[in-house]
Amino acid sequence: MPAIAARRVLRRRGLFETLLLLAAFALVFLTLATARAEEAVIRVGYQKYGTLVLLKGKGLLEQRLKPLGYRVVWAEFPSGPPLLEALNAGAIDFGSAGEAPPIFAQAASDALVYVANEPPAPKGEAILVPKDSPVRTVADLRGRTIALNKGSNVHFLVVRALEQAGVPYDQVKLAFLAPADAGAAFARGSVDAWAIWDPFLASGEQAHAARTLATGEGLVPNRQFYLSRRAFVAQHGKALDATLAAVAEIDAWAKDNTDAVAQELAPLVGIPAPVLTVALRRQTYGVAPLDAAAIADQQRVADTFHRLGLLPKPLSIADAVRRPGT
Repeated sequence: MPAIAARRVLRRRGLFETLLLLAAFALVFLTLATARAEEAVIRVGYQKYGTLVLLKGKGLLEQRLKPLGYRVVWAEFPSGPPLLEALNAGAIDFGSAGEAPPIFAQAASDALVYVANEPPAPKGEAILVPKDSPVRTVADLRGRTIALNKGSNVHFLVVRALEQAGVPYDQVKLAFLAPADAGAAFARGSVDAWAIWDPFLASGEQAHAARTLATGEGLVPNRQFYLSRRAFVAQHGKALDATLAAVAEIDAWAKDNTDAVAQELAPLVGIPAPVLTVALRRQTYGVAPLDAAAIADQQRVADTFHRLGLLPKPLSIADAVRRPGT
């Protein structure tokens, strides 16, 4: 009898240990499932001006993504180039930039994917000179110094403006400065011209009574692109679609509420609302997938930079475009 009792005890202990093990597995599974839910994050890079900062302020993206199990983490950047460096490095999942920064980002890594764009806004960037400058045409910039943000949309504007004027790229001096530093250099007279985009363009026109030497009209489209990472697009397509829908909704609201947008952005960028209104009226609206024209425009940017030796290799923009339905 003692032997039989012992076997029963062992069987019960075995059953008990099995139940404990199953409970442990269930706890681990639940923990991992919770961790996965907590890790459903979209990291959005934004700049102080534009649709994404409005999206952040309204909280609309959080509303759209919460039912899908995502939370939003926001990261601010001073301009497009560092934002896309962060995208390439995997530090963010989504952001926006003008036409030139994605070109350099694609040359550096194959991680980048174009997911949407806005219509051309060629009046939203320009080359400024002081009102009393002897420079009257772009051709007069030969041998002079132009301040610009390296790798930004206005970098391509300068290239195209010089080409049209018959001035070789290497016959001007380029001072690569961030907008704030470039504006200060322009105000001091340390540079002869300043290539800049809105809203800093509108601010420069007003603060320095600057004269516009050339805008993007007839030279560059000046599109705004929305970008993500290949890995994120592949794994989080529904979240990306929800994000683009939220961007489009804010974009449509901004189009019909220019004054309200200017009031909301003014304290963020440190530019008076009336000046921002000027910039916003030069902006275009309407978020959509890239069409053949947008891809061709970007390809021209890439080909031009490669021809000038600014890119280490030729690029195929079409290879980095997300197709509808993917």
